[in-house]
Formats: sequence, C-alpha cells, structure tokens
Amino acid sequence: MTRDIDPNKCIDFILENAGKYAQAKGELAQLEAYKSSLKAIKMAQTDEQSLGAQEREAYRSQDYQDLCKAIGAATENAEKLKWELEAARLRHATWQTLEVSNRNQDRILR
Repeated sequence: MTRDIDPNKCIDFILENAGKYAQAKGELAQLEAYKSSLKAIKMAQTDEQSLGAQEREAYRSQDYQDLCKAIGAATENAEKLKWELEAARLRHATWQTLEVSNRNQDRILR
C-alpha cells in the first residue's frame, strides 16, 4: 500500500517539534544533573555516620525515587520526540526517492 507523502508537512512537523525536542532534552539534562545534588543533600540530612549508610538512605528517600521516575518520564518524552522527528525526516527522504524514481520512469516511457 502506497501512502501519499507531503514533503512540506514532513518539514513543517520537524520545524514545529524541534523546540519541543530541545526542551525535552534540556529537561532530561537538568534532571540528570540534579540527581547528584539531591543525593548529596539527602546524604547530609541523614544521621548515619558512614558514607555507605548515608548513600543507602539517600537512594531510598522518596525524593530520590521521585527524581528517578521523573528522569524516566523525561527520557521517554525525549525519545518519543526524537523518533517522531526521525520518522518525518525519513518520510521526506522517501518522498525524494519516489520523486526521482517517478522522473526516471517518465523519461523511460517517453
């Protein structure tokens, strides 16, 4: 089954979603950077003396678990946008290939 491809829609989709993708990647980077800070904050807040126990308490804190879930959601969002943009780019490339094939076929049939 052949699907009509509008190259302008492909390019428009990429342009319309590039900012969303950049924002999603920025959010992911920010969350990843904050992860170390939150761990240090949580380690400082515990009464444990050993670093291992402080680290354990930091990792099991609800704030750290929530941050890990947010990183997961941000990663999912960024990856979804990435592949939607890639699909639009591939659709445009497919259209270009079909256009060249159609022109070649027209030349042969003349």
